Amino acid sequence: MVKAAILGYGTVGSGVYEVLKKNRDIIADKLGDEIQVKYVLDLREFEGDPVQEVLVHDVDTIIDDTEVAIVCETMGGEHPAYEFTKRALESGKSVCTSNKELVEKHGPELIQIAKEHRCSYLFEASVGGGIPIIRPLRTSLAQEEILSITGILNGTTNYILTKMETEGLAFETVLARAQEKGYAEKNPDADILGFDACRKIAILTSLAYGKKVDFEDITTEGITSIAAVDFAYAKKMGATIKLFAKSVKKDDKYYAIVAPFIVKPENPLYAVKGVFNAILVNCNMGGETMYYGKGAGKLATASAVVADVLDCARHTGRHLDIRWEDQKLEIASIDGAIRKFFVRVPAACEAQIRKVFGEVEMFQDVADGECGFVTEEMTEAQYRDKAAEFDSILSMIRVD
Repeated sequence: MVKAAILGYGTVGSGVYEVLKKNRDIIADKLGDEIQVKYVLDLREFEGDPVQEVLVHDVDTIIDDTEVAIVCETMGGEHPAYEFTKRALESGKSVCTSNKELVEKHGPELIQIAKEHRCSYLFEASVGGGIPIIRPLRTSLAQEEILSITGILNGTTNYILTKMETEGLAFETVLARAQEKGYAEKNPDADILGFDACRKIAILTSLAYGKKVDFEDITTEGITSIAAVDFAYAKKMGATIKLFAKSVKKDDKYYAIVAPFIVKPENPLYAVKGVFNAILVNCNMGGETMYYGKGAGKLATASAVVADVLDCARHTGRHLDIRWEDQKLEIASIDGAIRKFFVRVPAACEAQIRKVFGEVEMFQDVADGECGFVTEEMTEAQYRDKAAEFDSILSMIRVD
């Protein structure tokens, strides 16, 4: 019997407990052994909940128990999750986590500690929730050169943009609805400003190229400036708008960005709606593969944590290696990234637009008092210089 502990009995922690209990027989059959939750750590009491039988309030109870082989860290945040994780690994216990903040900030260090103590630090649930993506990067795509990763990595923003498109609602209206449904936090800044997706693409890029990416180095724009009129233009183009988290390797340089993009139907991510997430990986040999599913949610995320638990249980006393050095991966200035741009300006003559931007695709009959156009491919720096020649730019959205 493999004995495990759960740190934190919140949404994900209670989900891990539920998955291990409800699927106990399925897990035992596939693993060839039973996984027993010996402890659940939380400061609160849960009267009437079966978890009360295994509830403890002192992490030392778990760290000092040599029977506990695997710890599920589902506390969230950096502290005290970092200290508890480090102590567990140093005691030879493998740790499985859903904590993207901790993974992004301390992943290489914690992986190295696990290696030194013949255990593992796994974090499948930290990026795609219930979508398996880290394990494919580590195993199925290990032989590939990753050319790009493009993801819809935040269900809240995808839900908001989907509702804006399909129901013609304003951003503020849909955000309020998302909060009522529990899809958005009371303080939604991490989602709507792009920070959540930024941490996730930082982790994926680090794993793809084996070196640490600091999320502060990634150009990040949220969806707060997207308006209903932008979707009207997108519809005219036969396209939609998505918040993409994207990293690209080109000419030995690495670019990364989180921002809204105009997306055409030929892109597989075009069809990803509502709270669903997806990640598109482009490799030099195998081409494109896409990973799709629920990017968040109690049981979807918990299921990914438990998948890591099974992996650790199959390799007790061994380190499951993840190539992620503490050496920094330099992210190139976004100025050199090449793409098309969709631009809205106050009503201006087509001749002026073409004089500045050259050949463009014009849209003049969508909204009163303005027009929109799509540029030819150019660098971000070139776009910025050309845009400066106009008195006013109403909005700009990059085109994928």
